[in-house]
Parts: sequence; structure tokens; C-alpha cells
Amino acid sequence: MSACLIYDLAPIGSIISWSDGTPRPPARFAKKLAAWETRNSQGRLIRKEMPRTVGTYNMPASFTVHQGDLGGGLVVLIKLHRTFSVESTLTFQVIAQPAPGSVRIFDRAGEQRELLHLAEDCAAAEAWLETHRYPNAVLEVVSAGDVCDTFASAP
Repeated sequence: MSACLIYDLAPIGSIISWSDGTPRPPARFAKKLAAWETRNSQGRLIRKEMPRTVGTYNMPASFTVHQGDLGGGLVVLIKLHRTFSVESTLTFQVIAQPAPGSVRIFDRAGEQRELLHLAEDCAAAEAWLETHRYPNAVLEVVSAGDVCDTFASAP
């Protein structure tokens, strides 16, 4: 499916994979494998951004996925995020959607919000917030209407 369909239909918190359609190179080709893994991976959808104009440049709509964290133990040093334009030529697929009843924890209210964590329920969300302390965090319960049936039959 296209990046535009992911932007339009996939709910925040979904696990998204992307691919350029090329076969995985052998592990002995480390540089080729690293380049391939950049164009063929997956992550959690954490943000959608509307199209906007910066100076004379018109930026298309985009979405951001969280690929993982780098660090040691409980300390996160770097968060790996990847942003895709709706004009991307990669092929995307929704691997999993957030379950109804789960709770999205956003860093703030409004259109510039970003998903920090997807908790199983309200109690787990409150426990996560006690540990991580985001003062402007916003909780949002995933409803059955947020889940899209289109992806159940997507290739």
C-alpha cells in the first residue's frame, strides 16, 4: 500500500513496515545490508503531520515511525525515528493496529502531538506516567472506531 494510504487510514500506534521490494543481501556484505535495512524495516506510527509551507517550499504531508531506542539498561540515549513523506515510493504495510481499550500516551495536546507509549489499559498508562513523568501528557483511549477494517485484507 502507498504512504498516502498509511497517512490517511492507519491509526496512531500501529506497527508499520516498509520495503523497497529488493531481496535482502547476504550478511557478509555489511554495507549493502545496512543500506537495505534502512529501506526495509518496521516501526510504530507515532505522528502524522499536515502539509505546510516553509518559506517558498511546500512540504507534503508526512508521518513518523519509532524504530527503536539505543542505550543501556533503563537509559535511552537515542530514539530512532524515521519520517516518510506521502510521496514516498516505498511500499508500506500495517502489521498490527492498537487494540480497542488500549491507551495512547501523547507528549502534549494538539496537532503537533507525538505518541510516547501505547499502554494496555488506563491503569498501565497511569503506572507508565508515574515512572516517566511527562507533565503535559495526554491520555487517549483507543476506541473500536479508531481501528480500520481495511488492513485486515491488505496484501
